[in-house]
Amino acid sequence: MTIGTSSAPGAPRAARPPAPRSAGPAELGIDPDQLPDGLVVADEHGRVICFNAAAARITAVPAERALGGRLDAALPLEDLEGRRWWQLTDPYGGLAIRVGQPERNLLLPGGREVLVSARYVRTRPTGPVHRVVVSLRDTEARRRTERSHAELIAIVAHELRSPLTSVKGFTATLLAKWERFTDEQKRLMLETVDADADRVTRLIAELLDISRIDSGRLELRRQPVDIGAAVGRHIQAYVAAGQPADRFLLRIQHPLPDLWADPDKVDQVLSNLLENAVRHGEGTVTIDITPSTSPRDRENGEHAATSVTVSDEGPGIPEESMNRVFTRFWRGSKRGGTGLGLYIVKGIVEVHGGTITVGRAPGGGAELRFTLPVAAPAYLS
Repeated sequence: MTIGTSSAPGAPRAARPPAPRSAGPAELGIDPDQLPDGLVVADEHGRVICFNAAAARITAVPAERALGGRLDAALPLEDLEGRRWWQLTDPYGGLAIRVGQPERNLLLPGGREVLVSARYVRTRPTGPVHRVVVSLRDTEARRRTERSHAELIAIVAHELRSPLTSVKGFTATLLAKWERFTDEQKRLMLETVDADADRVTRLIAELLDISRIDSGRLELRRQPVDIGAAVGRHIQAYVAAGQPADRFLLRIQHPLPDLWADPDKVDQVLSNLLENAVRHGEGTVTIDITPSTSPRDRENGEHAATSVTVSDEGPGIPEESMNRVFTRFWRGSKRGGTGLGLYIVKGIVEVHGGTITVGRAPGGGAELRFTLPVAAPAYLS
């Protein structure tokens, strides 16, 4: 026997809920002048019936002058080859299956670039155009991005040129005149080549990190990290390289919560912060490691995070520069570097779910502090 539901003939069926529909501008209470992008609407005759404030700002055409006029006169757009855009696209007389124009760069009188897209509104499919809706966007944000990319390319080219020139020069000299040099001279040249190759490798690694951070593809391999031991290794490396041991002061407040993080990325953060303190700071470099509250769980006050503070006794960072410390290309001084290190540090810390801040140390120097949450892997929760 099959058990189910049925309706007797003639019995009323349950009414279906009406299909959702988009609310119109009047229902939403939106004034076209409140839109962030330029909006231009033309009627079925090609006359402008809407020209919002953003469109007036972008085109430098007053709305009262554009309203009622022809669309091609209000927006005398040309493509990058100097052709009149409305004649090319022909929204009212073109193919009846067209629904609009994709966004593209066009030129206003005077050569100003704007991003333009258009939508053709028809009363029925393949019917005549009832409205032409045009969206205008300023290209300033895109130009800033392009300038940033151009600056990055210029800096990278400059940073690569010096070590590659050195590598090429020494290797060519050794190949051409190997027998003329003593073993000590050969060793010195090869050590220089090795150091310059390391410099190129570091720069390429920085570029890859920036690409992953900007695209959200920076991956973490979390493991238990002994942050105190990690800092100790960096200090020992500096001492072995010739820095006086008494220049570093490491203070650890126990007990510290178990920290799960990517050890390679944590090493990268520590390396950048300590290098900045040693290179640009003066006096004692102090590293404080303390338990802290997680940036996400401050309300419960539990020590669910670890904070590391690196400070020095140098001149510090000027107040007007503190809001730019973690941006691309910021340099604390003119003494070399790409200015990408702290930008990468901020990206790594934030991918871990942590925070990083900059301030003035008690001794007057720079103080950078980052906090990493415990963030144990899910399978241990």
